Amino acid sequence: MGTRESVTRALEAIENSGRHYRDSLPMIASENIISPLVRKACNSDLHGRYAEGLPFKRYYQGCDDFDTIEDLGIISAKKVFNCTFANIQSTSGTNSNIGTLKALTKPGDTITAVSTADGGHISHARMGGVGVRGLNLITYPWDEDRMEPDIDASAKLIRESEPSLALFGQSVFLFPTPMKELADVAHEVDAKVMYDSAHVLGLIAGGQFQDPLGEGADVMTGSSHKTFPGPQGGFVLSKSEDEKFHRKLNSGIFPGVCSSYHLHHVAGKVISLLEFEEFGEKYASDIIANSKALASALASEGFDVLAEDRGYTESHQVVTRHGEKDSGAGRKAAKILEDSGIITNMNMLPGDTKALSPSGLRLGTPELTRLGMGTDEMQDIAKFFSRALISKESPKNIRNDIMSFKSNFQTVNYCFEPGPAYPGLD
Repeated sequence: MGTRESVTRALEAIENSGRHYRDSLPMIASENIISPLVRKACNSDLHGRYAEGLPFKRYYQGCDDFDTIEDLGIISAKKVFNCTFANIQSTSGTNSNIGTLKALTKPGDTITAVSTADGGHISHARMGGVGVRGLNLITYPWDEDRMEPDIDASAKLIRESEPSLALFGQSVFLFPTPMKELADVAHEVDAKVMYDSAHVLGLIAGGQFQDPLGEGADVMTGSSHKTFPGPQGGFVLSKSEDEKFHRKLNSGIFPGVCSSYHLHHVAGKVISLLEFEEFGEKYASDIIANSKALASALASEGFDVLAEDRGYTESHQVVTRHGEKDSGAGRKAAKILEDSGIITNMNMLPGDTKALSPSGLRLGTPELTRLGMGTDEMQDIAKFFSRALISKESPKNIRNDIMSFKSNFQTVNYCFEPGPAYPGLD
């Protein structure tokens, strides 16, 4: 295959991916779509520019306009997240985590976090950011019924291990973390408290989940592209008034883990922050309402939805079990659903030990909500799940019905100028 043919093939695959998502139900909890104005910012000339440093304190010339952009974003972030410090430069949630770990720990320090087997994020593990920083990891005892750290046992662990940093937050995130109780214990042993809000940042900003910074976290990291509906990127946030602490956090990102920090995405974050000021509370509320409705509808269809005793979920996520532990049932279910027009991800659940053969699925409602779907549509989606996984209808027939269903939801909402969700497709 020649170079030109390869270019053509790559462009075709890009368009095909857009069509695939346009005609399907995207339900991966870590994904979202951007508004027309955010897309415009991300497609701007800023794409190839550099602005090392902080606003009005740069290492390059030509940054005056970007200084204005980033400064507006910092002001908006402090308002949206109700904090005194905001760094909006990070290129991802993981990048935010590694930069913050660099700022607050040194190699060999002990930290506590949620195990990946219990839903913790890979950046909290030895295979990820914690390992990159060379930290000694101890994981919290887990309450499977409540899908959260066991409060008493985790408090005992923190007191006994005396970590330098207590890290909270996870990738499977159904309920608020018991922050107040555990942050108080961490501070007793002089540990810093870090809350990774990557998945739930938009829910927090919308006032619909919990207030980690108000409940004892010294710093909160997060992604700008999950429940917070911006472009790929991250945040580092704090309520601390300590300027030395601010300098540590800033230097953890630049020069710690970033040189150029993708100015076009920072500009997109700024627009999404300003849009969130206007529409964020309603968006966050609708996401959670849809998750609750979806969970209840799936349970009514006969699915094993986790955390029934707690009402299934208080976030953007719903978690379902499809077979015995380590059976690979989640992997099989995800493939059947994609063939049927529903895009999900297999996920380890408590008790699973094999990441590629888990028993569960993690489902998310942010993108469906952004497209204008409500609680009535969640009932319809649960029926599609049932047709695919319980009745075992032909995936082709279900896919055709989903394409027709989805055709009514092709516009980005909760933004200044509603527009096409998948632009450029015929």
